[in-house]
Amino acid sequence: MNNLPFSKAWSLKPRDYRFCKPLRIMKISTCLLFAFVTGVHAKGTAQKVTLKMRNARIEEALSAISKQSNLRVLYSENLNAKSRITIDLKNATVEEALNSVLGDKNIEYRIIANTISVNSNKKNKTVSEDSQQSISGTIKDNNGNLLAGATVTVKGTSISTQTDANGHFKINADGHDVLVIRYVGFNNSEVRVNNRTVIAIVLDSNENQIDEVVVTGLGAKIDKRTFTGATAKVDMKDIELGGLPDPSRALEGRVAGVSVQNTTGTFGSAPKIRVRGATSIYGSSKPLWVIDGIIIEDVANVSSDDLSSGDALTLISSAVAGLNANDIESFTVLKDGSATSIYGARAMGGVIVITTKKGTAGRNSANYVGEFTSRSIPSYNNFNIMNSQEQMAFYQILEQRGWLTMADVASRSESGVYGKMYELIKAGQLENTQEARNAYLRNAEYRNTDWFKQLFSRTIMQNHSISLSSGTERAQYYTSISGVFDNGWARKSDVKRYTGMFNASYNLFDNLKLDLRTNGSYRDQRAPGTLGSSVDRVSMEIKRDFDINPYSYALNTSRTLDPNEFYTRNYAPFNILHELDNNYMDINAADIKFQGELKWKPVKALELGLLAATRYQQTSQQHYIKDQSNQALAYRWMPTTFIRDANPFLYTDPSDPYAVPVSVLPYGGIYNRTDNKMFTKDFRFTAAFDKTFNEIHKLYVFAGAETNSVDRNQNWFRGWGLQYDLGEIPFIDYKLFKKSQEENADYYSIDRRKNGDIAPARNRQVAFYGTANYTFDNRYTVNGTLRYEGTNRLGRTTSARWMPTWNISGMWNVMEEDFFKKLNTPFSNLSFKGSYSLTADRGPDFVTNSKIIIQSYNPWRPNTSDKETGLTISNLENSELTYEKKHELNIGTSIGLLRNRIALDVDYYKRKNFDLIGIVNTQGLGGEITKYGNVADMQSHGLEFSLSATILRKQDFSWVSSFIYTKAKNKITALENNSRVSDLIAAGGYGLAGYPVRPLFSIPFNRLLPNGLPVYNYIDGTETTTGVYFQERKKIDFLKYEGPTEPTDMGSFGNVFSYKNFKLNVFITYSFGNVIRLDPAYKTGYSDLNATPREFWDAWTVPGDEAFTNIPVILDRRFIRNNSQYDYAYNAYNYSTETVAKGDFIRLKDISLSYELPKSFVKSINMNHLGVRFNVINPWLIYADKRLNGQDPEFVNSGGVALPIAKQYTLTLKMGF
Repeated sequence: MNNLPFSKAWSLKPRDYRFCKPLRIMKISTCLLFAFVTGVHAKGTAQKVTLKMRNARIEEALSAISKQSNLRVLYSENLNAKSRITIDLKNATVEEALNSVLGDKNIEYRIIANTISVNSNKKNKTVSEDSQQSISGTIKDNNGNLLAGATVTVKGTSISTQTDANGHFKINADGHDVLVIRYVGFNNSEVRVNNRTVIAIVLDSNENQIDEVVVTGLGAKIDKRTFTGATAKVDMKDIELGGLPDPSRALEGRVAGVSVQNTTGTFGSAPKIRVRGATSIYGSSKPLWVIDGIIIEDVANVSSDDLSSGDALTLISSAVAGLNANDIESFTVLKDGSATSIYGARAMGGVIVITTKKGTAGRNSANYVGEFTSRSIPSYNNFNIMNSQEQMAFYQILEQRGWLTMADVASRSESGVYGKMYELIKAGQLENTQEARNAYLRNAEYRNTDWFKQLFSRTIMQNHSISLSSGTERAQYYTSISGVFDNGWARKSDVKRYTGMFNASYNLFDNLKLDLRTNGSYRDQRAPGTLGSSVDRVSMEIKRDFDINPYSYALNTSRTLDPNEFYTRNYAPFNILHELDNNYMDINAADIKFQGELKWKPVKALELGLLAATRYQQTSQQHYIKDQSNQALAYRWMPTTFIRDANPFLYTDPSDPYAVPVSVLPYGGIYNRTDNKMFTKDFRFTAAFDKTFNEIHKLYVFAGAETNSVDRNQNWFRGWGLQYDLGEIPFIDYKLFKKSQEENADYYSIDRRKNGDIAPARNRQVAFYGTANYTFDNRYTVNGTLRYEGTNRLGRTTSARWMPTWNISGMWNVMEEDFFKKLNTPFSNLSFKGSYSLTADRGPDFVTNSKIIIQSYNPWRPNTSDKETGLTISNLENSELTYEKKHELNIGTSIGLLRNRIALDVDYYKRKNFDLIGIVNTQGLGGEITKYGNVADMQSHGLEFSLSATILRKQDFSWVSSFIYTKAKNKITALENNSRVSDLIAAGGYGLAGYPVRPLFSIPFNRLLPNGLPVYNYIDGTETTTGVYFQERKKIDFLKYEGPTEPTDMGSFGNVFSYKNFKLNVFITYSFGNVIRLDPAYKTGYSDLNATPREFWDAWTVPGDEAFTNIPVILDRRFIRNNSQYDYAYNAYNYSTETVAKGDFIRLKDISLSYELPKSFVKSINMNHLGVRFNVINPWLIYADKRLNGQDPEFVNSGGVALPIAKQYTLTLKMGF
């Protein structure tokens, strides 16, 4: 019922002050209506009404009048709408019909615009018009926003009015009367007139009300009081992080059960997000992103392990990088099987539903948000890196041990200050005397170059957003545009991003609604040029050719070097500043989505929906390697015979026994390009039935069918000899093609993925689903969901390709029990819920061997004339390949105390994942040793604890605190062991039965020998120095288990203090339970180009030191030359028990101070609100393992395009009109 009483009729007089302003508003509204909405109008009171009803209820008669006249009817709760009448009218006016229905009931009505207001309140006192006075005022919310459509009533009478679009009202009342103000979403307020003629009223938001519905994202909207799943909803305005354009990072620490790891902070790269931990062994375990009911697919499949690789593909891995955070209304995280079951085999890793903003009826607004962000330059004070003086002293030790002699340095592929000195001596520019050499090295000793200051800057990143919101009862609109302009924290890392959104809702009829949504984005980004990384599985050395990552370079390059000088890398001249200007990538990403949804209510309890959406995304990565870049020069650098013979980038003709190395790139540079495209289509039909019977039986049934398609393809091209300085004309040398043919290398590729999957990939899916929710007397709720779906990605058999998923759940609302109501308790909310479900996932993207996959390829042939095309078995057939599945039990409780000033949510879950994808040994049958199949199992369990409390609330001050704790553990219970030692000791971990999904193992360090060499415990209790075999698969028991690489305990602690117009927010995040492999630092060979950790001062020096240190000796150059096997000893040390640290940390994530300018001042300049906020992100790493020595516990320093999240300062300006 609508509690909206209205006053008696007013007499109309020319120039009446009560109608001048409303008439102006009506004129403006009419203009807007015709500008935005066409073809929709009301016939008004001129519409004729025909009624023939016998013994009908008043509300039925009013409903019939409403439908025939296209007028909305509002009536108050005290109207006896159930009373019966008999009426027979034909072609009567609306007024005649209303008089016939209501006239003899002593019920008043008013027709205002397109609304009929009916009120049955009889005056219980006589109010003399002479004793009344005209009272005016405004109604606002706590934030100072004017509230249009608020109802103002004189208590105890039927005198009532509503606020206009500007929040103003006028009403006649006696000086001793009480005004009652009502507005949806706010607490009712009673204000005494006290003989005032002007009253300013502020309504408090009803914080104690529970959100009305839970939006699951597929059209289902379930009353939260009867929702049985484990969910969490957070409003964007409560978690926004100024200065971070990617909205997904704002979820860190905000929701229990959700883990967000910032493995890289480069824009476009996604954080590693888990909802209740890992759900697959080889799959990504990523949650499903849903925006306004549409599943958002990734343009390129990037696994969770690849997110930390630093490869260029990670720059397009974020599903929401093109979404403006200011357009987001809220996040809803669906965690357990009950909440996600409607998504079936798409949501085993959880679902994150994003709801964007909409227009509001009766309120027009324009808003601007500007963010101005500066980032701190990293400092060597946070790292254990030698300064130039320490480094030069260390070089002297290396020189004594034969590493930096002139003969040695001249043959090196890379050299620094010593190499430059010898080069100057050779050229006659420096005397070859001890004094001259010492003077040159002394300059380098005191140089102390700060590479961070050379490669990073405090440039201002700007983020501007403008939004417009308007609407009437018939149509509502929300439009926004935004732009991010970042000149780059690091050199060659600038970004420009533009977004646009248009949301429109049309109430075509009272029972028919149309929603149209369009949003798009375009990104233009630059990054340092990078190639893919690789691991030498024999020596376990990680390599990335021509890596120029600014952060990695600053950490690993000697501070003795002159930033304006050229040194040697890859045998060719190299200067990092010059290289970044001549070797870079341009990334362009365009994304557009169209969506339309029609909702029709043929009867009050039934709503039918039809949705169609399409999305197109295209990304392009262009890698420019210019003529004078180090990478291009390396392919033609041969100043001496020795370098010519040693340079691996030159070409030697294998058919000519007397051939000498030559260049395949005598002129020009290299141009690489990779394009990814994706086109999706979604169609959905839904039906929702929601009805309450006899006021105690509530039934909600939702059913639907959907089909979607996803087409992806990828093309790449590599052009050699492009002369950037000569009009970009290519210079092509035939030897390049000859070399490529002999190496069996591709020159370009169309529709073929790196993982071997044939593209374009065409994924098709169809699904049918339904859910039923029954509640008895608001106390007991049972819920069931069933979904049946099929996909073309899996096996050919029906049981493999089609998958039923289901859920059964229930809830007990203790607060509604009679016995509990009689108790005098502080509880304002108490409920218990439980669920058991079966959900699934399609498994890793690279596993698609439902049929045998045979690919064409170019087999290697020693001679060009023998070249031919062949066929190879890429994957053996597995017709039974099916979904990965998960059974989940969830038990939870929600508790509210002291009118929900204290709110507590606790959930415990237990999962059993089965039919997980693993490796199957085939004994060589079919021509392949292994294939993928559903052979692995895993178990997991966890606890989620979320507490929020309003500790103090007074008129001008409030203190709200929150605490979140999550514990998540998992264990692989079945997996055929096929892991190598190199897999298990790698930084990312690798699956092994009996351990967590990503366990980290180490080679057990034993001791140092009297000569300083390391000794390790090895197979069958033996000891070795050089004998560690990294390819070993069977005998791996000698390895030591260090712990999981993903955290097991995480959460946050937040406090918000408000005083008048000021608000202070302090937010702390924490994470415990995982281990980290330290960056590799130890090697058998050393150069004068690299920086050295200070730990090397503690290295073994003389016999007896082994009793005091575990750091191996720095070997003599001649010793290594005669004993190359010691490479294994030092690479093993980098993966030993001596190079592991805890990943635990406590971080002050965000601290912000905001201020809203006084409303009186804001109104004086014709604005609705004006505020500023200053926040700092990552200001303080409160706790971390000392062994990290400045290494960020979240960031993986893998080079390429990876950069950590910086400490940044943001000033935000918000304006509303």
